[in-house]
Amino acid sequence: MKTENTAPVNEAEEKILEILCDLANGLEAAALGVKHQIRELLRSDEQSWNPIRIKWKQAHGTSGPYERSEDVDSPDFKSLIKDLDQHDGRLSKDGHFYWLFKNGSTVGRKKR
Repeated sequence: MKTENTAPVNEAEEKILEILCDLANGLEAAALGVKHQIRELLRSDEQSWNPIRIKWKQAHGTSGPYERSEDVDSPDFKSLIKDLDQHDGRLSKDGHFYWLFKNGSTVGRKKR
């Protein structure tokens, strides 16, 4: 093996280069792992939503009274829709049960 200045490399130098390459590969893998974790944390922040900032209307269904929302202009509502999509259209949070209607743009909620 030869370096860029074309000087011959002895066995010790070759072993050092091999170790440094392994170290560089390990650092690169660690950096990619950190980037992935940061993306996951940011994605979970995007999905945090506050039901207080969503407009709810009283409604009555076959199982009794509930609240519903179609507040498509609210970023919290959009995050709620994404969260519901990731949980097969149903989830519980802070004492309420939330579900996504079949139309995909209406959310219902009921106290647990």
